[in-house]
Amino acid sequence: MSLHYVALGDSTTVGVGDPMNGSSTTDLSGAGARPGEGWRGWASLLADSLASSHRVTFSNFATSGATVHLVATEQLPEAVTTGPIDIASLIVGVNDTLRSNFDSGRIRACLDQCAEQLTARGALLLTVRFHDHGQVFGLPAWLRRPLWQRIEQVNQVYDDLHAKFGGIRLDLADYPEVYRRDFWSIDRLHPGERGHRRLARAFADELAQRGLPIDVRPDLDCVGVAPSRWADTLWLVKEGVPWLGRRANDLLPWAARMAVTQVRPSSGLRPPVSSGALRTSNAEVQRLEA
Repeated sequence: MSLHYVALGDSTTVGVGDPMNGSSTTDLSGAGARPGEGWRGWASLLADSLASSHRVTFSNFATSGATVHLVATEQLPEAVTTGPIDIASLIVGVNDTLRSNFDSGRIRACLDQCAEQLTARGALLLTVRFHDHGQVFGLPAWLRRPLWQRIEQVNQVYDDLHAKFGGIRLDLADYPEVYRRDFWSIDRLHPGERGHRRLARAFADELAQRGLPIDVRPDLDCVGVAPSRWADTLWLVKEGVPWLGRRANDLLPWAARMAVTQVRPSSGLRPPVSSGALRTSNAEVQRLEA
């Protein structure tokens, strides 16, 4: 059986945070990058796993720093010219939440456009529901609360996409390890090797449960070493503080205004408990098996 898998998204789907010696031609930057190495990442791991049972064509259109609008206007047109699509991952939106021009309406329109065109070409959609990034970053409550509200607005769009187009959706808040330090790379924004492996395994498990044969699931054992406390400190001084300074003029004034206008914590501060949102129709599974 042949499978065509296309991946759209931002730096997480690029594979940032999961460096491998000579295994990728993707240029390295940030998240503990080391010279002479390339990114692998969860999407590549999933493609390799699918290839254990199928003839897989994998096209990764993700780009670092991508917003939802960029995915819809630049990545999507390339992806839909590749012919029929069996599986398409669409995971983007975190970069949008970190910008002062955040627009939930535009995010909805762009993601709906992507989902409609990908499924029209036969794709089974792979999406996520994002966790509380502010908890991972260790942000103060006054900044964490409005950030979570934005993330929830993006999550609501993915809820609606899942209801409309089906597919497989992972609720990252269902995975306790998401809030463990060793899940993340040195910047805490991108998954580390363990995080990328866990994402790939979760999607593979869901595909297999829905009837798609996968002989070899993505391995959860890491070959790299998680960042040490000293590495964390060095990264914070060299990269983290400058990054915060660059984002301060864009994000912090908005967050401060939000903090002033909200006397009480929003009911949406804590990530909601999933009600088992990972569903794929029998028709979708039968199509993949055909």
